[in-house]
Amino acid sequence: MAHLHGEIARPEVPRALLRARLALGAAQAVLRLEGRREVLAALRDAVHLLGPGDQPDPLGAAWLLWRQAAARPLAAIGVVLPEVPERWIAAALGLGLGLGQGGLTHRFAGVLQQILDEDPRAETPALILAEASASRALGWDHLTPLIVAGLRPGDLRLRGADLRRACEAALLRQAPEVMQLTIEVTRGAGRLRAVAPKLRAKGAGQAVALFLSRDALAPRDLAALMSDRAARRLCERLVELGAVRELTGRDSFRLYGV
Repeated sequence: MAHLHGEIARPEVPRALLRARLALGAAQAVLRLEGRREVLAALRDAVHLLGPGDQPDPLGAAWLLWRQAAARPLAAIGVVLPEVPERWIAAALGLGLGLGQGGLTHRFAGVLQQILDEDPRAETPALILAEASASRALGWDHLTPLIVAGLRPGDLRLRGADLRRACEAALLRQAPEVMQLTIEVTRGAGRLRAVAPKLRAKGAGQAVALFLSRDALAPRDLAALMSDRAARRLCERLVELGAVRELTGRDSFRLYGV
């Protein structure tokens, strides 16, 4: 864990992008724990194909919630979960004595158990706040999901030492995946930063910053920076330069990401 912590702390790591990718994986994992086997592409589409004024379906809502939780500082996690009791927030952030204290997986399991004992239906808020408690234990100021994606069906029904052991096993399973993802996004960010000076389009620098903080972007997500045509040309140019990938394989409604 110390090695992973040190890797993520390196200054060249695009931590906002890493958190976004980990949040996407966490959203997928929660759906899997609920018995749904959705692929990452379906989660992305559930958000990026929304039209103006459209409300997300359950897939999109799950991804948006995790994305928002990972994008905000831990101190503002309550803004993302406005309906949860303040005592749950306090436990997750270690603002009092008790379940918020202890080691990484101890804190995760303690917060998770406290919330699920009070409300067994609050699985998603419980898992978000449990991850928040783990991030807090590591001294991070943003939620960085490390454990949820390693949990297995049935783990959320465990309690006490059994739950702590399940969380420890989940972290052990997930740590190599997080390490590999950290390496991949850091390399990708390096390629994007290297080609950035070659981009001449107005707003290209701001677009690069967005790519370094978002899991995926559609050309229309750059509408505030440039015309639709210019956004499409920029995305295609970045693909040509090997700086981003087209993620869908489609001829239309394309998504791009580092």
